[in-house]
Amino acid sequence: MSVLQEKPELVHVVGIGADGAAGLSRQARTVVNSAEVLFGSSRQLDLVPEATGQRVAWPTPLLPALPGLLAEHADRSICVLASGDPMFYGIGGTLVKLLGRDRVRIIAHPSSLSLACARMGWPVQEAAVVSLVGRPVELLHPRVQPGNRLLVLSADGTTPYEVAALLRARGYGPSSMTVLSDLGSEREGCITSTADEWHQSTVDPLNVVAIECRAAPDARTLPITPGLPDDAFEHDGQLTKRDVRAITLARLAPLPGQLLWDVGAGAGSIAIEWMRSDPSCRAIAIEQRDDRAQRIAANASALGVPGLQVVTGAVPRALDGLAEPDAIFVGGGGTAPGALEACWAALRPGGRLVVNAVTLELEALVADWYRRCGGELVRISVERAAPIGGFTGWRPAMPVTQWVVSKR
Repeated sequence: MSVLQEKPELVHVVGIGADGAAGLSRQARTVVNSAEVLFGSSRQLDLVPEATGQRVAWPTPLLPALPGLLAEHADRSICVLASGDPMFYGIGGTLVKLLGRDRVRIIAHPSSLSLACARMGWPVQEAAVVSLVGRPVELLHPRVQPGNRLLVLSADGTTPYEVAALLRARGYGPSSMTVLSDLGSEREGCITSTADEWHQSTVDPLNVVAIECRAAPDARTLPITPGLPDDAFEHDGQLTKRDVRAITLARLAPLPGQLLWDVGAGAGSIAIEWMRSDPSCRAIAIEQRDDRAQRIAANASALGVPGLQVVTGAVPRALDGLAEPDAIFVGGGGTAPGALEACWAALRPGGRLVVNAVTLELEALVADWYRRCGGELVRISVERAAPIGGFTGWRPAMPVTQWVVSKR
């Protein structure tokens, strides 16, 4: 039994704003002042100068050290300081997962989200929140849509400059940007500009960026539904085309939090659109060629899913040791000896496998697997109108044989 289990004292988590101890409730102030140990960032600890408990500043990185720190002080009363609402992108959720709900007491403070919406006059439910604390700015891409209201939690004082650059690059230079700093304190500041006119390389590090997205007339908008235009991806021809891609994603049926393997990923389009379907969806793109693997990573960043994991190597060996998938798409490499067997073995019970075949060799393999395992076998044909001399006719694309099966 661990020290944390042997000593079941409560851990109090107190939200604190930029106004420091003056903004704490009586209950919160009592908890802070009576704690034998105070955990928090150096900035947060400086906000409560009257507290007499031992002060322990968070190390970097925090998460690996957290269980040991709590165990070290398990026989003492502990108060953890958190910015604003501890359950909003804060330490509160981490502590509940680690210790259990019954071991943690949260005393919340208004979050930066609530304060920012109050200053902007926005209903909280109408603003989409994106945290860039420890995360790449490219996560904004799927949220940048005409008319959207965004609240960006900044990593530091350079974040507004990076956000403005991304908006300009996307054709959203007319978007309004309001940078709200030190919310709730006497030093609270507000700077309003458009992305086109934003040139400050740095501002106060404790800031939130409120954005009203406005597209320039020539801006390109990318839908969040499956089936992005083919030219949204950099590729060398190895790309699941738009219409077939939309059908394939419908068959893969992404659900929040699920993991996809995109085997023989090419340009990474299936994995990328899987991840765009929900912020919690994860994917691993497996691609044999280095140049394509690099292109996949670039496409993922450009389309707002920089967390896509790219594995370079040949199947089936490249699949060894990867996390168990909820769904697998095989778009390339399916004829490699043992590839389909490895995919089937790795797929969790109830998981979905979708194989797209355009060659007779892979089609023959798919037909055999269909005979043995069942599922659905579908032929997809797409034709597009194209000039024929002075007239217009239908030009067919290569047909795709698609096998869809759930593992029982």
